Amino acid sequence: MAPDRTGPVNYVLDLLQGAGIALACGIHPLLPVLLVGGLASANLGVDFEGTSFAFLENGWFLLIVAAALVVSVLFRARLETPPGQAAWGGLAIGFGAAEAAASLDDRFSTWWPGLLIGAACAALAFAVTSAILARTRSRLDPQAAAALPLYAGGASLIVAGLSVLLPPLAVVAGGLIGWLRAAGRRREGQKYAGLRILR
Repeated sequence: MAPDRTGPVNYVLDLLQGAGIALACGIHPLLPVLLVGGLASANLGVDFEGTSFAFLENGWFLLIVAAALVVSVLFRARLETPPGQAAWGGLAIGFGAAEAAASLDDRFSTWWPGLLIGAACAALAFAVTSAILARTRSRLDPQAAAALPLYAGGASLIVAGLSVLLPPLAVVAGGLIGWLRAAGRRREGQKYAGLRILR
């Protein structure tokens, strides 16, 4: 565990970095883990070596995550069922918490707030992403709907990469996800209000 050797500003930056990566995990649980793990193994923006979360950059762990990614592609239809969504969401929250805590543990000994913030960010992003994908999928033909996971995966990589390079951008990503959540709630409220009028 690395000792505290930087000030509060850097602590906030590392926390923002972790929160951004956790948001990316909420969008897609596996791709950001692979990207950040690769960057950490090369010491590009993050470095988990010598921390309690060093496994996140180890080759054996990244190989397991890559295998899980292949399985998720092969059994994509099952991930859209309630049990599949529950498992997918659990992965998102778990990895989001671990990545956020690891980002802090890189330079600080007090890393536990990363677990809480990472889990919360991942849970929020997962809920918003799942709702958007479900609404969009219902409006598309099967062929077009099959491409939606690719868009989600691409978005998760962009958010994770930018969060590592420029941690303050996590605030922008979080604000956008929060806005999408609020917009979705307003849309649902309008739909239910319309149904009540029809009755």
